Amino acid sequence: MKQMNSMLSVSAVALLAIVTLPAQAADVAKGEQLAQAQCAACHGKDFKTGIDPSYPKLAGQYPEYLEKALRDYQSGARKNPIMAGLAKPLSRADIQNLAAYLSGLPGPLSNEKR
Repeated sequence: MKQMNSMLSVSAVALLAIVTLPAQAADVAKGEQLAQAQCAACHGKDFKTGIDPSYPKLAGQYPEYLEKALRDYQSGARKNPIMAGLAKPLSRADIQNLAAYLSGLPGPLSNEKR
């Protein structure tokens, strides 16, 4: 019985360690490459000055917001034919990389001093 309790404890700790592992870290360099190739044409090279004033500023935006917006364009929850076409082929890692890069840029949307 004692050995069984010990095995259960070890199993519980191992399961907890697996569940609480952090998500794979985003690759900011890959995010920058993708942002310059896919996003800069419309949102501006600085990601603050889009070609149309109605286009959102992406620099300094919260990464969670950027990730959700891109997933919503993929799923159709957000409607924009241009963004849907650009977001559709993005992998989860692509979205995380983009969000990591764009959120790290200095911008008007950030509350942090950068």
